[in-house]
Amino acid sequence: MRRTRRRLKVDAETREALLKVTEPNREDAERAGCELDYGLDLPFRQRSEPLFGFFYDKYWRCTTVGMENVPRDGPAILIGNHSGGLPFDAMMVAFALSRDPACGRIVRPLYDGFVEGMGPVRDMYRKLGGVPAKYAVADDLLTRDDVPVIFPEGVGGVAKLYDERYVVGRFSTSAARLSLRHRVPIVPFAVIGAEETYPMIARSPQLGRLLGAPYVPITPFFPMFGLAGMIPLPTKWTIAFGKRIYLYRESRFRGPGCTDFDAMSDRLRRTVQIMVNRHLGRRSSIFLG
Repeated sequence: MRRTRRRLKVDAETREALLKVTEPNREDAERAGCELDYGLDLPFRQRSEPLFGFFYDKYWRCTTVGMENVPRDGPAILIGNHSGGLPFDAMMVAFALSRDPACGRIVRPLYDGFVEGMGPVRDMYRKLGGVPAKYAVADDLLTRDDVPVIFPEGVGGVAKLYDERYVVGRFSTSAARLSLRHRVPIVPFAVIGAEETYPMIARSPQLGRLLGAPYVPITPFFPMFGLAGMIPLPTKWTIAFGKRIYLYRESRFRGPGCTDFDAMSDRLRRTVQIMVNRHLGRRSSIFLG
């Protein structure tokens, strides 16, 4: 039996103000394919599980903690640090949650807009459950009790140089706006280990433009060793889910503060940074954990 979600009562004036500043452009979701569930292909996803299981269990030897913080049903928003040059972190987070016997949820990672121009890559992302990183798309998912996975750092997260690893960048306000609009919890998470899979020492926007991407990562191994240099390093990963955050229950974000999305986003960023620092401090080796 599905549990009824409890929502805090909000006075009419505050509710009207929130709706006005958080209203999505519904046409964005329609153009992105909401009627077809954005291309999710469950049989394809099931066939892909052995590959992701190999990366999760054998290659990156992921350890996941705090899974009990992710709601077993109903809508929620997942936010975390982004890294690694390529979005392997999104894949591992989604795989961890879908195969956990107590959770078993298919969460929906939001991918950056440039992927839309990369036909085969876009199609694969969508079949696996990925969706375009549009506010209206995340809004639509929440109305259906789904769980969008948002990386509020955006492209800047995966574009970090090696010297910038584990420094959580500025967050967009989308997660805060969605949480206030739908009165749903935010679950922060931290990924440790993905920062070193591609130790980027530089970025090439010129090569990126040729491929339709913002940049191409330059590492000690690529392009020196050709395609072999694109193989991610077998670092040891930890994926940690933190306690749920209910922004709309926090006194500072009531009344006049109910639309201070910049402050809310900074509060979320600081929480993720604290989680990253905590679990990074427990690690003794990049490759052994």
